[in-house]
Amino acid sequence: MVQRGEPTLWSPVRVFVASVALIVLVGTGFAWRGVDSLVSNIERISDLGLGGHRDGAVDILLVGVDSRTDAKGDPLTESERAMLHAGDEIGTNTDTIVLVRVPNDGRSATAISIPRDAYVDIPGLGKGKINSAYGITKQTVQDDLLADGESAESAEQKSTQRGRQALIGSVAGLTGITVDHYAEVSLLGFVLLTDAVGGVDVCLRHAVDEPLSGAYFPAGRQKLDGPQALSFVRQRHNLERGDLDRIVRQQVFMAQLVHQVVSADTLGNPSRLRELSDAVGRTIVLDEGWDLVAFLNQLQDLSAGKVTFETIPVADLNGTTSDGESVVRVEPGEVQDYVAGLVGEEPADPATTSAAPAADPGTVQVNVYNSSLVPGLAGAVSGELGALGYLQGDVGNYADEPVSESQVLAASESDRTAAAVAAALGGLPVAADPTVAAGTVSVVLASDYAGPGSDTEVIDFGDTSTSATPVPPAPPIAAAEDGPTCVN
Repeated sequence: MVQRGEPTLWSPVRVFVASVALIVLVGTGFAWRGVDSLVSNIERISDLGLGGHRDGAVDILLVGVDSRTDAKGDPLTESERAMLHAGDEIGTNTDTIVLVRVPNDGRSATAISIPRDAYVDIPGLGKGKINSAYGITKQTVQDDLLADGESAESAEQKSTQRGRQALIGSVAGLTGITVDHYAEVSLLGFVLLTDAVGGVDVCLRHAVDEPLSGAYFPAGRQKLDGPQALSFVRQRHNLERGDLDRIVRQQVFMAQLVHQVVSADTLGNPSRLRELSDAVGRTIVLDEGWDLVAFLNQLQDLSAGKVTFETIPVADLNGTTSDGESVVRVEPGEVQDYVAGLVGEEPADPATTSAAPAADPGTVQVNVYNSSLVPGLAGAVSGELGALGYLQGDVGNYADEPVSESQVLAASESDRTAAAVAAALGGLPVAADPTVAAGTVSVVLASDYAGPGSDTEVIDFGDTSTSATPVPPAPPIAAAEDGPTCVN
């Protein structure tokens, strides 16, 4: 069981509504002729140091902000605060951070979640948890400005901008992706958007009775309203991977909300569209240079639900700093390779930039061998690769001596097809094996494997203070049409 220190009341919420809100805009943009008025009602911000599409794609940073005000800066009403169980604490917590990559053709999108406790380089501050980049930078700059005689209003505006810039820089440094656009949503948006679509369906494998998050749900499929959904995505206690399992909950909820937003029940209902408009106007902040109408026109095929939700690889879920602070340890190089693989790119490497591209999956045979103690693992992983278009080869137990690290074997370590398979399985290492035939890749699964096709359980092999706990990402979540994916 993953255990972490007790947070404040709302710090564990991990509100993911930023990505939800953007997808709401995508869904409503083509069904509602009033999209211009919808967009004009959104709060805008400028001078964030964004990338300007230099890499030929649109990269969007979506941030969920735990705030006691709405997007216009107006305080929430007493009834809204009571509905959200929000206290009197004033602050800026960015506990939900999602990077969305949209290729130029607009036919798909990948939403990549970043754990809030990821320990990263923060511009101007050094190492820290990524969710602290915005708030600590803002507070530091605000204190300095006020001490220099700046007015409270001016100090608030300038320090907020610097906080956003620090978060954008932290995400760019970790992922290697230049952020082109920024979207921010307040806590209230989560409930309003959920209720605007008439509630969202979820599915639980087991009944839940967890008082810290207020999550009390039976097993099976059920529809949650806004406040219930907030409890659903808050829970981290009694989940085997803690915050990472909570991210999975957020992702399946987002995927189902995407499907419900673009359904006829929502898009064909004027009252629901009005609720969406109100939710968007009160909760979303966007960068000033974003032509959202033009962007919506680019995304017509997203109405088919071609949105996939991923999570960056984690090197150690139970990491600690030299001061004893609990953090999630990540390796920027691994994260950048993983993110590049998700968007169909190879990491920049001068030694390989002139090499031939990876082969079409339909021409590649992949053998999968199980060297772990998990029965059926090879078959499950082979099925995942088959769903990606790879040809199924041998599937069975590994005949050689047991291995301690999962890996992909190919005739050469620089084989790009092997690299593509490795990325699809969560960033496995590639090793050379001269016995592997050309056009064939072999996957050897050890006890450390927790990528697609596994249940991604964290196994305790001893003292985590002296041994890291690698946690490869869970399988991607898609916006399916046959109902929500069941989760723990």
